[in-house]
Amino acid sequence: MSGRFATLTLERQVAAPVETLWQAWTAPAARAVWAAPAPSVTVEFLEANTWVGGREVSLCKVEGQPDTRCESGWLELQPTRCSVNYEVISSEGVKQSAALVTADFSDAGESSRVVVTVQLSSLAEDMEAGYRQGFGAGLDNLAGVAERSMVLQRVIKAPRAAVWGAWTNPETLPQWWGPDGFSCVTKRIDLQAGGEWVFDMVGPDGKVFPNHHRFGEIKAEDRICYELLWGENGPKHADVWATFEDEDGTTKVTLGMVFSTAAEFQEAKGFGAVELGLQTLGKLARSVGAG
Repeated sequence: MSGRFATLTLERQVAAPVETLWQAWTAPAARAVWAAPAPSVTVEFLEANTWVGGREVSLCKVEGQPDTRCESGWLELQPTRCSVNYEVISSEGVKQSAALVTADFSDAGESSRVVVTVQLSSLAEDMEAGYRQGFGAGLDNLAGVAERSMVLQRVIKAPRAAVWGAWTNPETLPQWWGPDGFSCVTKRIDLQAGGEWVFDMVGPDGKVFPNHHRFGEIKAEDRICYELLWGENGPKHADVWATFEDEDGTTKVTLGMVFSTAAEFQEAKGFGAVELGLQTLGKLARSVGAG
């Protein structure tokens, strides 16, 4: 075997806070949005565990071509600062390349910067050009996703099991969901992967906002992913994820969402979605006695 080695360095300035960029880089639901390097490519995630020692396995599909398998493993994660992972690409059982990928993040207030260094070993053929093109397109997509993403966080002084239970119990979820003064009227609810929650949010003035959540991955006490639709079977408004991290007996909840368009993100931000979302997390805290 003749080895072909290369080091690639790519960087992007992103018009989003570094915490939002970090979430877009690491959250499986966000990665699924920006992973495909071109519209003709479909990426199917078979496994996605973003923690040190966790793996991500995906299939890259192009019509008329064999699937390309990508296996990645997280070696280091320093939130908002640095990530390191390995990546092995194979096709039809033959390894094509192996790489070490280091991403460094820096904060510039309302904007941020990511520098990605790829140490590449081509195994079957020279992969440098393909890597440069694929990573370049991926980082362009990443920047676009981060710039239309919203990330809300709250540390709740309650065990993770209690917070998770409040979110995944079909009786308790509608009781606290929504900003202050809002209530939920549920039409149907099935809180499992492949399930859905169809409901109306009713504002303090009686105004009705139809909602539809379609649940994707639900990983016990770790994360919930769903699509948010404009009303029952309406157009998609956002891809949403909630993660739950144990912090010495308290629970750090992160609620992230990638809006379908930049215009929808700006509209949501304009009408106070950040403040309203934080109110919702406050109601979650009070529901578990940690208000």
